[in-house]
Amino acid sequence: MRLLILIVLFMAEALCGSMSVAQKNFFAQWQDRVRKTSSQQPGWAVPVVTPSSGIVQLARVDVLHQWASTGSSTWNYGNSKGFNFIPYYRTEIDVNLPPYVQHNSPKAADGAGDFSMVLKYRPFAGNAEGGNYSTAFQIAATGATGSYKNGTARATINPTLIVGKGFGRFDIQSSLGGTLPVGSVHAIGRTIVWNTVAQYQVGKIFWPEIEVNSNFYHLGPNDGKNQTFITPGLMVSRIKLRRDPTDRLGLVFGGGMQIATSTFHAYNHGLVLTGRLTF
Repeated sequence: MRLLILIVLFMAEALCGSMSVAQKNFFAQWQDRVRKTSSQQPGWAVPVVTPSSGIVQLARVDVLHQWASTGSSTWNYGNSKGFNFIPYYRTEIDVNLPPYVQHNSPKAADGAGDFSMVLKYRPFAGNAEGGNYSTAFQIAATGATGSYKNGTARATINPTLIVGKGFGRFDIQSSLGGTLPVGSVHAIGRTIVWNTVAQYQVGKIFWPEIEVNSNFYHLGPNDGKNQTFITPGLMVSRIKLRRDPTDRLGLVFGGGMQIATSTFHAYNHGLVLTGRLTF
């Protein structure tokens, strides 16, 4: 019996030791995985609105100001952005913090939006010397954590396919996905989300772009309607903050103006400002 106890204690100590080593190696090799993943895809700037077809590691905060035809306006601080991590090769996990939504109408209460997380995988990609293309699939889960109707009524699942192709300094990326509530489908409705962006690199860090952002509604209060915005914008990407060529710390910022082009639209214009810190 004593021998059995000693064997169990020895095995437990060995297992804990190996787990500790594996954990240390996991974090020690983190940046190596980030650099390897990033080097095997195009170096395009992450667009203002359209999701990137690449895998990125950064901290991001957006501010959105919307103007409606009724004269009301809404500020969205955060715009459901947060932290993007590359914990594994070709894999990204996003933790998006709840935004704070502020209205100028007494009929709408200010409050927090929803919390969400994203799992993204990039199966195929090539850098500028290897085809200059990228494909990714992501699935987002949004919890109905918003207050005072500033979020979704039910939790949603959002699968999205994203592809991109570059031609020298020019690239085009497009995403097609859906917003699928887990309940009350007929009351809330489903939404098909289609975004496309065309970018051109000017110099080293300037990326003027034009985006088309469209939603197509099925069921719910907007059944059969669609909403489309044209969004001209500019990204500045990336200003390195350290001289070490292997250091990823850098500043990215930009913005765009959403202009409604469809008959139905929740707001006329939307100013999007974005700031990111790569690491």
